[in-house]
Amino acid sequence: MPRPRAVTAVLLAVLLSPLATACAGSASGTPDGTRPAVTLAASDHLGGAPVHVAEEGDLWSAEGIEATVTTRPTGREALNAVLGGQAQLGVVGDLPAVTAALGGRELRVVADLSRFSDWRLLTRTDRQITGFAALKGRRVGVPQGTNVEYALSRMLASAQLTASDVTVVNLAPNQVPSALARGDIDAGVTFPSFYDAARTALGTAYAELPFTGYTARTLLVAGPSANEESTTAVLRTLLRAQQELEADPAGSRKAVLAQSKGVLPAAYVETYQPRYTYGATLSPELLTQLEEEASWAKATQNLHGAADRAALLRYLNPGPLTAVDPVAVTVR
Repeated sequence: MPRPRAVTAVLLAVLLSPLATACAGSASGTPDGTRPAVTLAASDHLGGAPVHVAEEGDLWSAEGIEATVTTRPTGREALNAVLGGQAQLGVVGDLPAVTAALGGRELRVVADLSRFSDWRLLTRTDRQITGFAALKGRRVGVPQGTNVEYALSRMLASAQLTASDVTVVNLAPNQVPSALARGDIDAGVTFPSFYDAARTALGTAYAELPFTGYTARTLLVAGPSANEESTTAVLRTLLRAQQELEADPAGSRKAVLAQSKGVLPAAYVETYQPRYTYGATLSPELLTQLEEEASWAKATQNLHGAADRAALLRYLNPGPLTAVDPVAVTVR
């Protein structure tokens, strides 16, 4: 898929002076000087914070692109927007990307944007779940099809259990706290943005088990309508946003809050954004994790695509990231 002539056009557009850029057109090389339009589906989650920083500061304009960013409740829905043609690029979790690949869908992973490992199993004190082995035979709520479901699988595996040892209840992320409060489920796993809601709903009955045995990765993926040079320009913008995030963490948290439009609680952003590791990469560790998740997905979701390393490697497109930050690409 990489197109060297398109990548060259992007690099020239960045290196030449603004006057030369105006004469040559935009980063896409359009003769009338209009900026190429890029559509990107993000989600209300801190793994994609560089997108929110770029949007709040309109960093897209500096790269000569006209970006339209839509926010979806989960990365799974952002991925559906990409696969359905409503967006060219998407910010999604690793598990939805893996299941799409196993389903033979047309997408490419162009960067691993961030990593997060600070998970919690939420439960109630009256259920007396003091270890993951105690989940056997219990009802556990989880938003299926998301990274959170894979986090649950790793929690179970740490106690030599599988999903067949529990009753899995498919819930929307925001439904887990209320289901726990009503006693409909014995435990739940959801996005960290709902941990405080569970604590509030349960009061003194709140209990949790920490878990760091799964690193969730936030990926930038390209769909069939994405082109190489626009994807490269988006990545260059996100690297600039990443630099701003590192230079001014407090300002970046304000940008994320502003872009969430009240969806993300301020206390959550303040506490959890520092727990993410940001930095666009394509690494052997990513490929190993995708392979492990693909094997799990094939076994649990009856998917038939190839889950070996060579097959999954074909779903990575290192061209755009190599163009903007060659040392960040270490996968082969």
